[in-house]
Amino acid sequence: MSEIHRPLSCCAWALLASELENLEYLHGIGLRSIDIRPSGLRSLETRARRDALGLDVCCLAASHELPEGAALDSADASAVAGARVHIEEGMTHAADLGARRAYIVPEALVDDSSLDRYAELLPRIADHGARLGMGLCIEHFPGTAMPTVAATLAFLERVAHPNLYLLFDIGHAQMSAEDPRAALLAAGERLGYVHLDDNDGFDDLHLALTEGVQTTDSLAELFTALDEVEYTGPTSLEMKSDLPDPADAIRRSYNIVQTITGK
Repeated sequence: MSEIHRPLSCCAWALLASELENLEYLHGIGLRSIDIRPSGLRSLETRARRDALGLDVCCLAASHELPEGAALDSADASAVAGARVHIEEGMTHAADLGARRAYIVPEALVDDSSLDRYAELLPRIADHGARLGMGLCIEHFPGTAMPTVAATLAFLERVAHPNLYLLFDIGHAQMSAEDPRAALLAAGERLGYVHLDDNDGFDDLHLALTEGVQTTDSLAELFTALDEVEYTGPTSLEMKSDLPDPADAIRRSYNIVQTITGK
């Protein structure tokens, strides 16, 4: 196996119990890192328990939980300003917890000027991240303004901001029929984060790993490709809370990654 060590994290919001119980569960199955939303780890009690368990915060889902009326892509400047305030405040909070990565999920195209508005907004947020020591990633997502890895990399090349990166999601690549190895090689140094999930190749189901179209062989090939591009950052399990048993899906996915990587 590779000598490269990549922390394995998990999107903690998939679990349905209290935040304290979720921290205990994720630590109990072996995880030592978590991803949070902007509302995560806000109380002194949860922060203290996170510290006691030794759970690192790897990444913030910065565009999650946008307040009503806020939007990343809108001709209404006040809607965009609301989204920016929400995202930047969340990034400041997560950086205080030790996170060094945050990501945004693009919205559906509004009009022909959508990418121009993203090109104006995202570098400003990336500048805020740079001041915090936090990289800002863009997650390619079918049905949005950046539906593929290729489209997202083209946008990154266009804006050429040193603190903007790609979040590669294996499940989304399955939906857009993009080869993971080719996508990762194309990303190169612009690869900022990796989501691990599965689906049926059509819908964004966020199933446990190898429960959809994936196999252990295809996942092993993904990790080999990460070695090829010398990616040393975390990978993160991203299951959905509406699965029949999200806690079990995370546990099984964690065990699969441990088996594949030999860690």
